[in-house]
Amino acid sequence: MLLGRDPEPPEAGAAAPGYPGAPDMSFRKVVRQSKFRHVFGQPVKNDQCYEDIRVSRVTWDSTFCAVNPKFLAVIVEASGGGAFLVLPLSKTGRIDKAYPTVCGHTGPVLDIDWCPHNDEVIASGSEDCTVMVWQIPENGLTSPLTEPVVVLEGHTKRVGIIAWHPTARNVLLSAGCDNVVLIWNVGTAEELFRLDSLHPDLIYNVSWNRNGSLFCSACKDKSVRVIDPRRGTLMAEREKAHEGARPMRAIFLADGKVFTTGFSRMSERQLALWDPENLEEPMALQELDSSNGALLPFYDPDTSVVYVCGKGDSSIRYFEITEEPPYIHFLNTFTSKEPQRGMGSMPKRGLEVSKCEIARFYKLHERKCEPIVMTVPRKSDLFQDDLYPDTAGPEAALEAEEWVSGRDADPILISLREAYVPSKQRDLKISRRNVLSDSRPAAALGSSRLGAPAATTTAADATPSGSLTRAGEAGKLEEVMQELRALRALVKEQGERICRLEEQLGRMENGDA
Repeated sequence: MLLGRDPEPPEAGAAAPGYPGAPDMSFRKVVRQSKFRHVFGQPVKNDQCYEDIRVSRVTWDSTFCAVNPKFLAVIVEASGGGAFLVLPLSKTGRIDKAYPTVCGHTGPVLDIDWCPHNDEVIASGSEDCTVMVWQIPENGLTSPLTEPVVVLEGHTKRVGIIAWHPTARNVLLSAGCDNVVLIWNVGTAEELFRLDSLHPDLIYNVSWNRNGSLFCSACKDKSVRVIDPRRGTLMAEREKAHEGARPMRAIFLADGKVFTTGFSRMSERQLALWDPENLEEPMALQELDSSNGALLPFYDPDTSVVYVCGKGDSSIRYFEITEEPPYIHFLNTFTSKEPQRGMGSMPKRGLEVSKCEIARFYKLHERKCEPIVMTVPRKSDLFQDDLYPDTAGPEAALEAEEWVSGRDADPILISLREAYVPSKQRDLKISRRNVLSDSRPAAALGSSRLGAPAATTTAADATPSGSLTRAGEAGKLEEVMQELRALRALVKEQGERICRLEEQLGRMENGDA
């Protein structure tokens, strides 16, 4: 179903306002050109939903759901502790009450996040003040999973926010109700950075920027902050970004701008766009309605579309962010009957490009999870380059130690043209060296961190001879990294050469040469 008053998309070969090649009519001044004006959302059929799931009733404004190209994870009600379901995407239909869960926490689970660099690794934060990282078997759970790969202990109150670093392997951020943000190296179970003086009140959410050099946060004190985690410094701050008392959200966009959702003084829900270089006034500010559910924003950097869903709402609104005023352009609204308790968003590499699917959401009801597919109607069966630019792949651009030492890198991009096929996942291995024996405070560990072992170190590292082995491994790793860099340069060079040849061929075919 197509909601709103936009005209139907044009037939193949025809032109319409908002589409390239449209005739120059007077109302084109009113109708802004965008290929996403006709995006429409559609729930899947009932037999493709996940039924009989007891979604958590915890009063916490997280998404309660996380999804990747292999698994769907949902925080569920659990007696005597905290648990979440992990289902292979193909396991639709009614979920048996006895289906095994991930259940190692002693308090309710508040937030979960899949590792962007390994589709079988997920982290969870809980009311028991711990962060746990889990390795899910390749084909899903056959028995309850009670033993995490690693337990990260450093918070003194419940942990409500979990966010993996977008480009560095094994780097994980957690934020708790102790108003502390911790950055961890999961590969060594080591606390890398502790930011305990930048937030005077409850942290509502945290969002990394594209290369993971900064993160932004929304706080109960109504401030939005941009923070450099490695220096522990506040780069920018805007007090009263939204003046209402209800929860805000702040997310980084690909170009470095910050998008926020919140409430006005009159409790009307708002969207805003900010330039971190100048937070005095928002670049754009829009009021939506007067509902009271917190607005959860989901951002697609490939299309510059932000999807906004409110907890307790039954709709998903979507907006296109552009570089020219008014910057935030309303596209459309998907509406269904049931209110949503939470929402998960599929990474781009998990979508069906053959169906022109540009987003897929997993909407949580009281007792089920319903996928909602967002598509751009196209008649052609060809790969749509404009809808699917190269997107972030699962390969990490940096190791944790490189990031700690000050390096930054953008995500390694992949093409979806041939429908992406993932490589074999490598298991997450934890080096427990000096995690228990070394009791120095985190700040004193700075020098040892730079030479910390990679996530693939083994128990042999704890022995004296292990240091020689590590030196050899470091040399081999550097050789491999050099080869990888050379190969990347070669691939880039060949890609440019192919583009030039294609241009020459096109000119020859057109009789220009």
